[in-house]
Amino acid sequence: MRLIRPEELERLRKTYPNGTRVELIKMDDIQAPPIGTKGTVYGIDDTGSLLVHWDNGGGLNVIYGEDIVRKAGN
Repeated sequence: MRLIRPEELERLRKTYPNGTRVELIKMDDIQAPPIGTKGTVYGIDDTGSLLVHWDNGGGLNVIYGEDIVRKAGN
């Protein structure tokens, strides 16, 4: 896990406020939702992980520096 600097954490929180829709691009986890799955951000923890309610019912976090999402439309 990569450590996050305070200014990076603040930038993430401004870029992905609660309610932001995201689409999964890459997640290296056997339980990851399929690539392309969309979800809604409900927070960002102190390590920079995005907390996401995935549309398929999953709840895996998007790990800062490891996983990749992009903003998505509804």
